[in-house]
Amino acid sequence: MQGQTVRIVSQAIRYIEEHLHEKIDLDIVASALHYSKYHLHRIFTKTVGLTIHDYAKRRQLTEAAKLLVFSAKPIIEIALMSGYESQQAFTDIFKAMYKTSPAGFRETGNFYPLQLKIYLKEEPVKMDLTKDDITFATPEDADDWMKLVSLSIDGYPCLDKEDYAANLHRYIADKKALILRYVGSAIGVMGFSQGTGSIDFLAVHPQYRHLGITKLFLDKLADELLYGKEITLTTYRAGDKADTGWREEYCRLGFAERELLVEYGYPTQRFVLPPKNTEENPFGDTSMSKNMGRKGEIRNGRNTKKPLSGGV
Repeated sequence: MQGQTVRIVSQAIRYIEEHLHEKIDLDIVASALHYSKYHLHRIFTKTVGLTIHDYAKRRQLTEAAKLLVFSAKPIIEIALMSGYESQQAFTDIFKAMYKTSPAGFRETGNFYPLQLKIYLKEEPVKMDLTKDDITFATPEDADDWMKLVSLSIDGYPCLDKEDYAANLHRYIADKKALILRYVGSAIGVMGFSQGTGSIDFLAVHPQYRHLGITKLFLDKLADELLYGKEITLTTYRAGDKADTGWREEYCRLGFAERELLVEYGYPTQRFVLPPKNTEENPFGDTSMSKNMGRKGEIRNGRNTKKPLSGGV
């Protein structure tokens, strides 16, 4: 049954990718696949973590952003090619997602994606993963780590892959990079800083996000690597249309809101997870923890002011 679900959702993704320059909605995709729109909506959202509408919109805006930087096409032409009926409608949603106007984005000359094409795994999803399955990443994990970063691009707005990859190796060497594998592929990765108690980067495969993978990484930190410390991260501000549910998930997991920040021009907010009761510490202390774009430390999808090499 799961294999059939993945095949149907993959067909929907393929249809969307082949029609990015047209209007796309649930009715259109369901009709093209000759499938119930209600059932398609349910399985697509559960499998991908986004509705068809949101996935298509993010993909269209990503392709539009690419045209803004790498072509000389007029903005109105790019707007129409992206499925919008007017330049103003396109500008409004582009600014809401990229935090700058199409003209401003073109002027920077710096392309970055909101959403890359999602590739799904067809094997059955394991349901009994634990924090003990999470291990320290090794240099051999770097390629799979970067593949997962691309799949989970919705977690952050900017990424200089070369800079990020170089700093990733420092995190690996310093035992500050954690990875969760399943059937030979990375399905979750986390970079953290032991000194500050910060999660500097977290990525979860979209297909596995609803299985509680984020909590497994938090438990790994709170119970073993950062015991007795506050765990901090930065994420989207309330109401940010670019957020695909990360803020809501962190609130559900017990994080409390703290100060508003602006990181590399992007509005974010710091969140804090209180430490667990130290009387429950099975290790007695934290001495066992010797332990991770765009240039700068990356925290759960947001780029921060601190160099990544100092802390993905």
